[in-house]
Amino acid sequence: LPCLFLLFFGYAVSLDADNLRLAVIDESGGAKAHGLGLSFAQSPHFRLVPAASRQEAARMMGDSIVQGVLVLPSHFDARLAAGRDAPAQLLVDGSEPNTANFINAYTRGVVAAWQAAEAAGEGMDARPPLSTEPAFWYNNAAKSRWALVPGSITIVMTLIGTLLTSLVITREWERGTMETLFASPVSRLQILLSKLVPYYLLAMLSMMLCTLAGVWLFGVPLRGSAGALALLTTAFLMPALGQGLLVSSLFRSQLPAAMTGFLSGLMPSLILSGLLFDIQSMPKAIQYITYLIPARYFNVSLQTLFLAGDVWPLFIESMAYMAGLGGLFFILSYRRLVKRLD
Repeated sequence: LPCLFLLFFGYAVSLDADNLRLAVIDESGGAKAHGLGLSFAQSPHFRLVPAASRQEAARMMGDSIVQGVLVLPSHFDARLAAGRDAPAQLLVDGSEPNTANFINAYTRGVVAAWQAAEAAGEGMDARPPLSTEPAFWYNNAAKSRWALVPGSITIVMTLIGTLLTSLVITREWERGTMETLFASPVSRLQILLSKLVPYYLLAMLSMMLCTLAGVWLFGVPLRGSAGALALLTTAFLMPALGQGLLVSSLFRSQLPAAMTGFLSGLMPSLILSGLLFDIQSMPKAIQYITYLIPARYFNVSLQTLFLAGDVWPLFIESMAYMAGLGGLFFILSYRRLVKRLD
């Protein structure tokens, strides 16, 4: 197991940010603007996403399709030809401050390399007078706390939903009360629901307290609605509670159930949800695995809800994925819980 974790951390996770999704809006249409756009396309740090206008790019950033937008205004080439400063606007999604800082730094690097190449190609000592003006959307000050608090709520919900629920059935086996439940006239569905409802209510209460603490104690803005927050939390608790219940049905002792719940629920939520490590920087195989992690959808939805507001296309897609995973876990748990003694 230690060697497995070492291989996983060495291969799967990285603190670097690559394959950053960037849209370049060329309103100038000139040769200089086109050349700068090609420089971004050739950069190993960026993956360009086509966008026709500022409005479309803004919508794409709100839906988390792109992480940044570079706007080259209509007077870009004309100002460069006149030897005047040609500002380019860089719009960055500030809901992930570390990634936003990477985008800003990489953009400056690409611009500096393009300026040097232009000066060398024209035999000039001075570089073209180009400057980028970054603007961080949703998080103007690029405060990491504003991104970490919603992510921390995701971990708290995972702790309650998966880790605590993984002990509910094994506790009955250890106490010797499972035989009594099997002898009673209650159905398997009633047994499962009786184990889930208390933890669902506990998780919803914890979500309310965590949200209040995040807003009042840490100053994180809540720009979305309470209804959207309740729906997202309920959707996330479906796979979280279902996974915990499935783990609990596999064992008759709390220790292996707790360890399995930790390794299958809490650890992936920390590493593969995008909270600590950028998913786009992971190998392709690991990126596909992250689609099976409910915390991935809940984390990005919570960050969007807190910092941007209600973005229902993103929320509906995330809730559909989480509900699908939750349904799968419940079906497996139901089939696993058979009212008989081995």
